[in-house]
Amino acid sequence: MNDRPHVRRAIATAVLVSALALAGCSSSASDPAATSSPTAEAGIAADTQAALQAVLDETRALAGFPGVIARVITPDGTWTGTSGGAGPDTDEPPTATDLARIGSVTKTMTGTILLQLVDEGLISLDDPVAQYVPDAPNGTATIQQVADMTSGIPSYSLYQGWQDQYFSDPATHYTPQQVLDIAKELPVPFAPGEGWQYSNTNYVILGMIIEQVTGQPIEQVYQERLFDPLGMDATVFPGDYEGIGSPHMSGVTDQGQPDGTLAVATDWDPSYMYAAGEVISTIDDLEKWAHALFTGEGVLSPAMQDVRRESILTSPPPNTETAGYGIGIGNRNGWWGHTGEIPGYNTALFHNYDTDTTVIVIVNSDAGLPDDGGNPAPAVQAGLIAALGQ
Repeated sequence: MNDRPHVRRAIATAVLVSALALAGCSSSASDPAATSSPTAEAGIAADTQAALQAVLDETRALAGFPGVIARVITPDGTWTGTSGGAGPDTDEPPTATDLARIGSVTKTMTGTILLQLVDEGLISLDDPVAQYVPDAPNGTATIQQVADMTSGIPSYSLYQGWQDQYFSDPATHYTPQQVLDIAKELPVPFAPGEGWQYSNTNYVILGMIIEQVTGQPIEQVYQERLFDPLGMDATVFPGDYEGIGSPHMSGVTDQGQPDGTLAVATDWDPSYMYAAGEVISTIDDLEKWAHALFTGEGVLSPAMQDVRRESILTSPPPNTETAGYGIGIGNRNGWWGHTGEIPGYNTALFHNYDTDTTVIVIVNSDAGLPDDGGNPAPAVQAGLIAALGQ
């Protein structure tokens, strides 16, 4: 979950920023037998490729996650590297076609569909959320406030009671209304527009609104509006959950586990995340998605792409001039995108417009780095950015 229910990481992940400070990952050298050879187009210097690979190996050694696959796309070429295994019990490296849960990177897709509906005149960003979901907390919040996390609607996933319930039986299937009902019992942190707090409930509500406005099941909306047009043939919004599919990365988590232990979470039911984080994808498909997300091509009109870019907030705190959040997307020091966390998986997808560089990372663990060093995918991403000299 970008998502981890644990309060200690929710804000850092939500603002998309904390691990960017980890520009210099350092550890002992990793096991060379567990390192696979990267692939790259001509143009990326050999020493840069080596530095990128070292980031994967050293961060994995430091954090102890099973494996990672990363892709760096630059005007000079594209580099893909892996380290470790596709699961905790295999030395086979992850591949570009392995399925993984992308957590809150889903929010970038939900925000895109929302803007499509605005462009089609089916909804307005100024509409109050209660117009569509009458029982929503802080129902006077606008659709835009729901999307940019200034609604004051509390997050069900931060509620200890829900965490205890889910982790005691992670096969539990939740409907959107069920998780909304949990949020309705929680105190609202502030009135609409008077603060900022990352809340998965916001994007569950947006998913409910999308279904209502389109008259289609959410999985069909994503498929027809995003995945089919972009040729994201492996990507799915699971809907009626039947497992992650194959081939896939198997993921481990420390969430809901005794200290120091991990559980394989590959087949835990992700329905509680819904439009906030349920999508399954591959790094190949995420490259296609990144291009669409950061250019608008194939998914948004230029006007709506501008709305997305201009939606980034510089206030209220913790947003600043250099670290802000908007409609399903954030900007940190010129790196635009989102992280994603869900038990067993951690993802980062970011783009720098000044250098025309995209960095995509998938790790098959969401367990944090030692000494509260942040989540693994953003740590890898930060190291890759540093290795690029950006």
